[in-house]
Amino acid sequence: MKRLILTTAALALTASMGMAQTVRMGTEGAYPPYNFLNDKGEVDGFERELGDELCKRAALTCEWVTTDWDGIIPNLVSGNYDTIIAGMSITAERDEVIDFTQNYIPPASSAYVGASADIDVATAVVSAQAATIQAGHVAESGATLLEFATPEETVASVRNGEADAVFADKDYLAPIVEESGGALMFVGEDVQLGGGVGMGLRESDTELRTKFDAAIQSMKDDGTLNTLITKWFGEDAATF
Repeated sequence: MKRLILTTAALALTASMGMAQTVRMGTEGAYPPYNFLNDKGEVDGFERELGDELCKRAALTCEWVTTDWDGIIPNLVSGNYDTIIAGMSITAERDEVIDFTQNYIPPASSAYVGASADIDVATAVVSAQAATIQAGHVAESGATLLEFATPEETVASVRNGEADAVFADKDYLAPIVEESGGALMFVGEDVQLGGGVGMGLRESDTELRTKFDAAIQSMKDDGTLNTLITKWFGEDAATF
């Protein structure tokens, strides 16, 4: 009888493990080092490693889904995936449409990059990815905003002379500047925008948000989140 009870318990445990909730993690796959597609066509980067660890701690099964940035919030709301984990800054405007977890990246700098040190970013033509807080900032700054669908296009517009500067997350721009061999450089002053980067969820998914909040907090508490940030963004990155 004891053996039968143990066997039944083991089967029940196996069944419960097999029934772990599958969560579809929506990301862009085009914003290194936050997220990108590797040579195998798989989602990679800081947020892939972070998301997998968060799902592990929350006893969830991750399934990764890529989508274009300009539709990333509507696709979440319509149910095409369950979370946004895509370098999305927490803002009051977005929080009116979706919910956010606590931040997993602290408020960080956005920066301008151009091909000349003489650029006046207040009056220049500045490119930014559409539907970002950076695009919103440029639109209100007095500069001429040039919007593109992807971050790669914003940088290309500076290289080909279409824009005087690009405005984006400094963490995204730093390796591009370093690899340009002096062709690109930081210009103007850094700007602090948003409340850090968090996971976006539907307003109705309060239980799922609570699970991810707890998982993020546990990574902050044991130091593994800071280790992950430093791994992907360098020793000078802002940490908790």
